[in-house]
Amino acid sequence: MNPPEVSVIIPVYDERDSVAPLTAELLDVMRAQGRSFEVLFVDDGSRDGTAEVLAGLVDSEPEVGVVTLRRNFGKSEALMAGFRHARGSVVITMDGDQQDDPAEIPRFLQELDGGLDLVSGWKVDRQDPVGKRIPSKVFNTVTRWVSGVDLHDLNCGFKAYRAEVVHALALSGDQYRYIPVLAANEGFRVGELGVHHRPRTAGKSKYGLERYLRGLLDLLTITFLGRYRHRPMHLFGGLGLVMLALGVVVSAYLTVLKFSGHAIGNRPLLLLGVLLILVGMQFLTIGLMSEMVQRHHQRSRDDEAATRVREVRR
Repeated sequence: MNPPEVSVIIPVYDERDSVAPLTAELLDVMRAQGRSFEVLFVDDGSRDGTAEVLAGLVDSEPEVGVVTLRRNFGKSEALMAGFRHARGSVVITMDGDQQDDPAEIPRFLQELDGGLDLVSGWKVDRQDPVGKRIPSKVFNTVTRWVSGVDLHDLNCGFKAYRAEVVHALALSGDQYRYIPVLAANEGFRVGELGVHHRPRTAGKSKYGLERYLRGLLDLLTITFLGRYRHRPMHLFGGLGLVMLALGVVVSAYLTVLKFSGHAIGNRPLLLLGVLLILVGMQFLTIGLMSEMVQRHHQRSRDDEAATRVREVRR
């Protein structure tokens, strides 16, 4: 069987009342495109009966498939599972809560045909409570400033990719929020498309404010990986050399004072000089160890992630 042209990946967690109407709407849109396609749900350990509804959809709709994870691993792992099993040369991701409008998919495909590698949705008129919209604006502003990727809504789950982009991704934790940043770091052409966003009609949001704290930590990780993944010594070694140089300067100054007959044993500068030298040496050591770790992976991420999938049905 020839692979489909388009794979639509939808990670879901406890979305029993949304998956069936979303599938009906999505199939109507995709069948009208004249391109072969597959719809691949990733059940991220649902416990509300979503798995049973998806099983019925697989049996009744030939284009629908389900990847079932062993438990709830989070959206990053769900997306990675979908990426591994997607067969299309184009991949669309969208949320399973019906807030993303499938009617926007033809516009995403047009943007990819125009030369972009990744098109990220922008919920221009976001239909969420103020308590979610304001933190999201702050999050996006900080991410744009730190990463240099000028998108309005990096966290939007509605995206379109060329297959080579998803094959280059390695997501963990909550790093799915930074997919455009990761893609841009790999040299892919990233763009944005304003999309229609709909109010949630069933289920409830699975995310709270604590995700923004985790997101900040992930941003630091991704910024480091993007700039120094292949050269960690440039960061740690640079910091180490600066501290070491400052420590030597302070120690040299105190040495001059000592030979001039001044007591230095009770001077805070003595402790500062010793501390700078020790910390500088530690940073240099961390840099060397990071270089060694970067070159010797003991277990590939693909092998580890593959053990988390319990079943794949098409």
